[in-house]
Amino acid sequence: MKSVFIINGFLESGKTEFIKFTMQQEYFRIKGKTMILLCEEGEVEYDDALLKQTNSVVEVIEKKEDLLGSTLLNLEKKHKPDRIIIEYNGMWPMANLKLPWHWKVNQQITIINAATWPMYYTNMRSLIGDMVRKSEMIMFNRCDGIKDLASYKRNMRALNRDAEIIFEDSNGEVTATMEEELPFDVKKDRIDLTEATYGIWFFDMLDTPDRYEGKTVSFLAHVAKPAGFHEGCFVPGRHAMTCCAEDIAFLGFVAKYEKASEIKDGNWYNVTATVKHEYWADYKGVGPVLYIDEITPANAPKEEIINLV
Repeated sequence: MKSVFIINGFLESGKTEFIKFTMQQEYFRIKGKTMILLCEEGEVEYDDALLKQTNSVVEVIEKKEDLLGSTLLNLEKKHKPDRIIIEYNGMWPMANLKLPWHWKVNQQITIINAATWPMYYTNMRSLIGDMVRKSEMIMFNRCDGIKDLASYKRNMRALNRDAEIIFEDSNGEVTATMEEELPFDVKKDRIDLTEATYGIWFFDMLDTPDRYEGKTVSFLAHVAKPAGFHEGCFVPGRHAMTCCAEDIAFLGFVAKYEKASEIKDGNWYNVTATVKHEYWADYKGVGPVLYIDEITPANAPKEEIINLV
């Protein structure tokens, strides 16, 4: 099997700088050859000295139509690499990348210029969603002077809940995410959520679960009861638009309730619950579990899908 690393992002996001830096690190060195597939050429280039030092070769892929198995196999035959790095074009759909069966993706990393993030997130969210959906690490660089990094992290969590998210300044130093000013008081024992704040609470629960432990939350919920779901449990939550109208996700945490059998799948309820964190098999570890204190039938809201912009 050939090891593949995919580094994607928009033009001038810093992909080449990231790859060049990584190639020089001891932990990334290999004895064999590395083939870099360059899918767009920016201002930064791979210099001959680095390529010689790291036993690497660059091949330029000029058209997305060239990302076919046959083309990639011919390049493999030409260079006989032990490892492939793909510097992917952020404007090309990931579906265009058709890897040979024996090329295994070890890691996918997305590089984002924090200074231009708001523009891309507002205007090209479907492309960003496609780009980051399978990324294991997402790196925001050039974060100098940006005061709302916490909201950047929340935006990204809406697109990919599991990725590691890193923030760096222009010197490559990792910077701490600034605390976001939340639209509710987390110091209170009870938090009443609205249409506008549910999504913020949901993702903050994922990132900082400890500050909600033992607190009471209330919200209007759409109930999901998947077939064969655990007895005495259901999932209250809300559907949210993450990228575009075609990309809707259900944001909810498992709830325990002794009268769960009386709760109807697909119905709306006003939910009041106490937040606990405990092992849950579907989470594959510890995660939020809502213990229902009170639940009453409710009417569907005018807008059933919340927007995470």
